[in-house]
Amino acid sequence: MSSGDADAQRAANATAPRIPDLVGRIRGLFSPHKRALVVTVVLVLIGAAVSVAPPLLTKQAFDRGLFPPGGPDVPVLLELVGAMVGLWVLSAGIGVWQTYLTATVGNKVMGALRIRLFGHLQRMELAFFTRTKTGVIQSRLQNDVGGVANVLSNTISSVLGNTVTVIAAFVSMLVLSWQMTVVTVFLLPLLVVAQRRVGQVRARIATKTQESLSDMTAITQEALSVSGILLAKSFNQQHAEVERYSAENRTQIGLQVRQQMSGQWFFAVVQIFLSVIPAIIYLVAAWLILRDVPVTAGTIVAFTTVQARLTFPLMGLLRVALDLQTSGALFARIFEYLDLHPAITNDPSAEAVDDTQLGRVEFDEVSFSYPDAEPGQTTLDGVSFDIAPGQFAAFVGPSGAGKTTVSYLIPRFYEASGGAVRFAGTDVRRLDQESLVGHIGIVSQETYLFHASIGDNLRYARPDATDEQLVDAARQANIHETIASFPDGYDTIVGERGYRLSGGEKQRIAIARVLLKDPAVMVLDEATSALDTVSERVVQEALDTATRGRTTIAIAHRLSTVRDADVVFVVVAGRIVERGTHDELIALGGVYAELYGQQVAS
Repeated sequence: MSSGDADAQRAANATAPRIPDLVGRIRGLFSPHKRALVVTVVLVLIGAAVSVAPPLLTKQAFDRGLFPPGGPDVPVLLELVGAMVGLWVLSAGIGVWQTYLTATVGNKVMGALRIRLFGHLQRMELAFFTRTKTGVIQSRLQNDVGGVANVLSNTISSVLGNTVTVIAAFVSMLVLSWQMTVVTVFLLPLLVVAQRRVGQVRARIATKTQESLSDMTAITQEALSVSGILLAKSFNQQHAEVERYSAENRTQIGLQVRQQMSGQWFFAVVQIFLSVIPAIIYLVAAWLILRDVPVTAGTIVAFTTVQARLTFPLMGLLRVALDLQTSGALFARIFEYLDLHPAITNDPSAEAVDDTQLGRVEFDEVSFSYPDAEPGQTTLDGVSFDIAPGQFAAFVGPSGAGKTTVSYLIPRFYEASGGAVRFAGTDVRRLDQESLVGHIGIVSQETYLFHASIGDNLRYARPDATDEQLVDAARQANIHETIASFPDGYDTIVGERGYRLSGGEKQRIAIARVLLKDPAVMVLDEATSALDTVSERVVQEALDTATRGRTTIAIAHRLSTVRDADVVFVVVAGRIVERGTHDELIALGGVYAELYGQQVAS
């Protein structure tokens, strides 16, 4: 289990729902579908009533149609057989309609649950995703939600239908022979007790099975991504990856076998019990006849038929009970994530960004420590600065000094531990998150593109953008001519994470995407550090155009890219140790001058 998954487990265990709470929450998932459920209940009741009528007609067919005192009565027999056929046809039609309704409701509930979980995860803070494997999250959405699909689709109709059928069959059996009914139901409580024990075992195995599936999904996501394949091939580790997957696969196979076999002996005993009962009934009937209790052949045939209507639905209820106990573990895992509270949320009185100071960014004695940092370990310590609208500010310093952290705190991807971060003159904690991020554009070193067309990737920033606006943004990013040279132009599929494009092409598309958003503040996080000299020059030209007239915050490793900055902040060990223009800092002869000298010398 990943550390993030463990965090989720611990958070959920702190307020682990009791079984009644879990049942109540599952019931709440069906509340939007009350009308369909009412119709389903009506159909179930009708179907259950119809299902027990044919055995009673069977008794009449034997006693009045086949073996009456004067010989077979064909007209009566035809009437009874016709009634039975009609009831079977009606029962089949009701069953089809009922299946359609339950399947529709069940899948809608499952779909809504998956969307709810996906939407909730979208609201989680960035820190949650930095400590949780993507494959584990995918497993919650796919394996766990998919694992409860059958329960969501069939539980209501199965429980209602089988319960009503069992009750109706029990009443019919009492009418036919109370003595034989007593024998039939004598051992049923033992089956219920056994079912509960088996269900508890299967629930524990189900939890381990889903955890193993999460690990398998995580391995698949890591090893079969383009980056993972390149890494494995580069180090000749394909065999090791196969073995890693095989080991988890063997664990999964063992758990699946245990889960299936855990209830098999129970159902084998149940099957034997249900098969032996009719034979016992024949012995009981003989015993009653020998004591002059009136029992006809029709009564015996009808009773054993109704008995099947009792025992098989009862077996169905026991299966549902086992499924519910097993799926309860899956529901608990789903609710674990739903019960996680985002660390960063809108204040109830959150306000939109004030346009009067749009572009101003201020840090006032800001301190910050990452959630998983060691006690006492700080990333930023008392950082203060003021960037005016339209200013080009650069943050430089050694790796790990806290430069990128500054860029995370501005759009409130993380919450400052102390001090205040202000955007457009207002503390970011008082701003509407969507409004805040809407005014900030970020171009990072690692460009992420979807496996879609160039046009679709650009429109991610602005879905309603016209083709002309796409072209204009691409021209400003110095990438339009390159796109136009592709056979499919803006319809060119970029491949997973944009691997069909060069690094410079991906970066310029990312710049065009931000330009399409048209933010007031542009954050450039090592935007050119991974590029070769030629690509860097082309991208830098695009950045020069993109940042014109905007507040620009550049996190830079290559100091040559920030020589024209209005102000340069030198960050060392989480503190700003120097600030000024390039020339001022060179003249100062401090940390910046030393870093610049090292780069020039190299």
